[in-house]
Amino acid sequence: MAKTDKPTDQPSDTKKSDRPKARLPRGLADRTGAELSATRAMLEKIRGVYELYGFEALETPAFEYTDALGKFLPDQDRPNEGVFSFQDDDEQWLSLRYDLTAPLARYVAENFDKLPKPYRSWRAGYVYRNEKPGPGRFRQFMQFDADTVGAPSVAADAEICMMAADTLEAVGIPRGSYVVRVNNRKVLDGVLEAIGLGGDENFGRRLTVLRAIDKFDKFGAEGVALLLGPGRKDESGDFTKGAGLNDREIATVLSFTSHNSTSGAAPLLDWKRLISTSEIGTEGIDELLQIEELIQAAGYSDRVKIDPSVVRGLEYYTGPVYEAELTFEITDEDGRPVRFGSVAGGGRYDGLVARFRGEKVPATGFSIGVSRLLAALAALGKLDADAEIGPVVVLAMDKEPARIADYMKMVADLRANGIRAEMYLGGAGMKAQMKYADRRGAPAVVIQGSNEKAAGEVQIKDLVEGARIAASIADNAEYRAARPAQLAVPETEMVAAIRAILERRAQGTLGLAD
Repeated sequence: MAKTDKPTDQPSDTKKSDRPKARLPRGLADRTGAELSATRAMLEKIRGVYELYGFEALETPAFEYTDALGKFLPDQDRPNEGVFSFQDDDEQWLSLRYDLTAPLARYVAENFDKLPKPYRSWRAGYVYRNEKPGPGRFRQFMQFDADTVGAPSVAADAEICMMAADTLEAVGIPRGSYVVRVNNRKVLDGVLEAIGLGGDENFGRRLTVLRAIDKFDKFGAEGVALLLGPGRKDESGDFTKGAGLNDREIATVLSFTSHNSTSGAAPLLDWKRLISTSEIGTEGIDELLQIEELIQAAGYSDRVKIDPSVVRGLEYYTGPVYEAELTFEITDEDGRPVRFGSVAGGGRYDGLVARFRGEKVPATGFSIGVSRLLAALAALGKLDADAEIGPVVVLAMDKEPARIADYMKMVADLRANGIRAEMYLGGAGMKAQMKYADRRGAPAVVIQGSNEKAAGEVQIKDLVEGARIAASIADNAEYRAARPAQLAVPETEMVAAIRAILERRAQGTLGLAD
């Protein structure tokens, strides 16, 4: 009989050196049940505020035609500067979205005639950046946006700032622990005109200056001065080329952007005099004065402040820009005080939809960095405790098919009553099954061996209360005799007993009996 070759894809024939290495790509993160549950709970609170303000849901695809993204037009064989790109079978370039705003602009332009104007929408989803990853800097992360398209008045910008404040408080950031800072790119353009960087020919240098100013909170005046001038080398030795301004020009930029955040009209009028020769700068100051008036009237002046150092990095902003910054301090691993800083930001982008339609379409909006805000809530102890509760586990004490059917029915009864539950499907014994339930974060387990079956009963063990009692029992024999937080109930009362455990846990009390 002829010898036949085994398939080469069988694990037993795979040499260890040929196996792929299980490794996560840099700049990405795996997320597990507890974090995902906490994220869902937070997103629901954000959605509630957005919809309270009249915004409606929209979902766009994860990738778009590259030329539709605006900032990253294909100018090389593979247009991958900042975005992840690929070609489809029609040789059209596609790119993963780098934010949720550019896809919104495409959607509005494509459906312009049938959308109500202003069009108010919210979107949540992952975005992708083909950039060097680092601590807190990921290639994939989630944003939650809200935008108003078709509203030329800065009242739309003021409303976005108010909504940002309400959103932070809704998720658990207390008033006094954050500030929404507002500036205007027109004002910054006026400052740049004052140092001779007006006109299309200086577009690249202006963008470099704006990006340098945007690092003010991170690097301070000294670091920003280097980025405005010759450039800056970071701790790793990487060098960032500067804007090449001279000392006088650097001093002019820093004299304006180093002002503290403020409220009230007086400081704005002082800034207006500084750039009185710039028409666009004066227009920007007037818009900030309007926003200030609206914020005062609505009672948000303690939370929303004008701040000349706010820039926002993306180049499509054309007017007011804003950032929501957390002001409370935590300590890092070395015990040093640190701030979370910005967790949301946005601004006006009147030219983005116009790229598709050839006419000006005013728009404004902001975006929340979901992971960063979640980390801040964790630091404050504001994450929902219920997010970490696992399913009730029905233990498989006997392996006969008839008994497995009994356990399946118990699980089905629990689920039919809205209780999250599962049957243990592995092949291990009771000790390993209890360990499994602990790892799953189960609030309770249901146990029915042959004796309980004959008696028409189930044993229910409250794992949270059991762990608390066990901590006070030193002797193993005493523990087995006590069977802490374990109670026998008739099968017909199983659902009620489990529900009582869950209700007591939700109320912050423990125990199988009152």
